[in-house]
Amino acid sequence: MDFKKDSFFNGNSDWEDVGNGVSRQFVGYNAQIMMVIVKFEKGATGALHQHFHSQITYVASGKFEVTVNGETNILHEGDGFFAQPNIFHGVKCLEEGKLIDAFTPLREEFLV
Repeated sequence: MDFKKDSFFNGNSDWEDVGNGVSRQFVGYNAQIMMVIVKFEKGATGALHQHFHSQITYVASGKFEVTVNGETNILHEGDGFFAQPNIFHGVKCLEEGKLIDAFTPLREEFLV
C-alpha cells in the first residue's frame, strides 16, 4: 500500500467525487492515521453508519446536523464531534461546508 505522507499539505490535491453532493480530499495517511477533508453541498448527507475506526471530526465551514450514538446536535464552524469505534454516526449538511475527519487506523476502503 502506498502512503500519502508528504511533510506539507498545500490544498492542491485532487478532490474525489463520492457522489450525492459529497467529495473528499486526502491530507495524509499511513497505517496508523488518516486525515480527510470532506466537502458537502447543501442537503448532502453522510448516511448513518458505523466502523471500527476512531473518528474525530472538525467543522471547518458550514452548518451540519450531526447524529452520534442516537444524539443529534447542530454544529457550526469551529465545532466538532468524536465517534468512538462501532458507534453509529452521520451528518446532514444544512449549509454548504467542509468537515475535517481524522481516523485511526486509516480507512483502507477509501483507497480502493
